[in-house]
Amino acid sequence: MSLGFIFPGQGSQSVGMLADVATAHPSVRERFEEAGDSIGVDLWQISQNGPDTVLASTTVTQPALLTASFALWEVWLAQGGKQPAAMAGHSLGEYSALVCAGAMAFIDGVRLVNLRGELMQKAVPRGEGSMAAILGLDDDQIAACCAAVDGVAAPANFNAPGQTVIAGATAAVAQAVEACSEAGAKRVVMLDVSGPFHCELMLPARDEFAAALNAVSLQMSKIPIVQNVDASIAGDLDGLRERLLAQLAQPVQWYQCIQAMATSGVDRLVECGPGKVLSGLTRRIDGSLSSGNLGTLEALNGELGDES
Repeated sequence: MSLGFIFPGQGSQSVGMLADVATAHPSVRERFEEAGDSIGVDLWQISQNGPDTVLASTTVTQPALLTASFALWEVWLAQGGKQPAAMAGHSLGEYSALVCAGAMAFIDGVRLVNLRGELMQKAVPRGEGSMAAILGLDDDQIAACCAAVDGVAAPANFNAPGQTVIAGATAAVAQAVEACSEAGAKRVVMLDVSGPFHCELMLPARDEFAAALNAVSLQMSKIPIVQNVDASIAGDLDGLRERLLAQLAQPVQWYQCIQAMATSGVDRLVECGPGKVLSGLTRRIDGSLSSGNLGTLEALNGELGDES
């Protein structure tokens, strides 16, 4: 069996996440405390006690989720878990993959995604942008509905066939949602997010983030990482950085990433982070892939048992 690891993005966080894993493996809390110290935020306290509104703030969510994924990865390796043949991460999760693969130092990753969250939030003030999940329409139909409205609205996450997230200016997204409903969407869900990520409204964040990204030491990892913007594996550091920068304002091609991993020979995907969002998407994308997760102590031990 060829193993792939996938790393979740915003929306997978929850108050109390990894509490049982941290009880059994104190290194988890230590990583949260180390990460929190590096950005001046008590990440462990917030992740365990909330409130939800603080944990959901993008400047907190991004470093908290990266830390959760890295802490689980370290436990996985320490307990004899197998090295995956490939990795991919959804949006923020791409940075978790880079840190876990050894392409970026942990604290560098924490500081970088904390800044990423700040810049994304600053690019569009809260309330001026929104995101919505569209279920039951194909990609071309959704793109046409977005193109027909006044203002910015565009596909932002191609999560699975028939499940796409759109993003843009609040009024334009509302028009696109109405158009999608009229076109036959089975369901439309407005997302509780702090900004319209992965669309052109994020372009103001690019220059400052590019400077920060260029200042971080990167190296090519031994584990291939399938990147969001084009489901490819960068062959050099310049290409790696270019795709990370492009990811800010271009859609996440998630189901193409999963298909690329499957084409490379991966037949089992393990979600390394809290929640099971990506595991659910995996089943929608390719029913031949088996999936699992590490987000609870029971799940972690189960996956480790399967590897023994």
